[in-house]
Amino acid sequence: MDKIDKKLHLNIFKAKNGNQAAFRYLLDTFWANVYNYQLKRTQSENDAEDITIQTFSKAFDKIDTYDEKYLFNTWLITISKNIHIDLFRKKNISIAADTTKEQEEKAYLIADENPTPEDKIITEQNLARLLRDIKKIKPKYQEVIQLRYFQELSYKEISIQINEPMNNVKVKLLRAKKLLSEILKRA
Repeated sequence: MDKIDKKLHLNIFKAKNGNQAAFRYLLDTFWANVYNYQLKRTQSENDAEDITIQTFSKAFDKIDTYDEKYLFNTWLITISKNIHIDLFRKKNISIAADTTKEQEEKAYLIADENPTPEDKIITEQNLARLLRDIKKIKPKYQEVIQLRYFQELSYKEISIQINEPMNNVKVKLLRAKKLLSEILKRA
C-alpha cells in the first residue's frame, strides 16, 4: 500500500468516526472526479454541481457502509450515478426528498466546533475585500456563507431557511469555504 492509499484509508477511517477534517479531505480529493463525471452526463454545470453536493451528502451520511475492498472513487461515482438516475426519473421531486427524517436527526449529532483554517482566513480578512471576494463565487455558495458567517445561523437554521437537508448545507458550506479560500489565496 503506498502513501496515498494509506492517507486515504486513514481519512476514511476518521470520517467513519465523525472527523470533520477527514470529511473535508475526502470532499477536496474527490470533488473534481464526481463533478466532472456528472458534467459529462448532464451537460449542465448547475445540475452537475447539485448532484455532486447530493453525492457527498449521501456518502458522508452512509460512510459507515463503505466497503474498503472497493475503490472509494468508484463508490462515490456509483452513488452519484444513482442520484442522477433518481433525479431523472423524478424530475419534480425536491432535493429534500433524498434524506429521511432518521438521516436528518443523525446529521444533527455531528458537531464541528473547531475553527478550520478556512474559518480563520474568513474571520481575519478585511470585510470590504471579503465581501468583494464572496461575490466571485456562485450565488448558492454566497448564500450559505452569508447565512453562516454574517447572520450566524446554525446548520439546522440554514437547512430550514434554504429548504435543503442539513447534509447538503454542510457540503455546500465546505465547498464554499474551499472556493473562497482559493480566491483569498490568489488575492
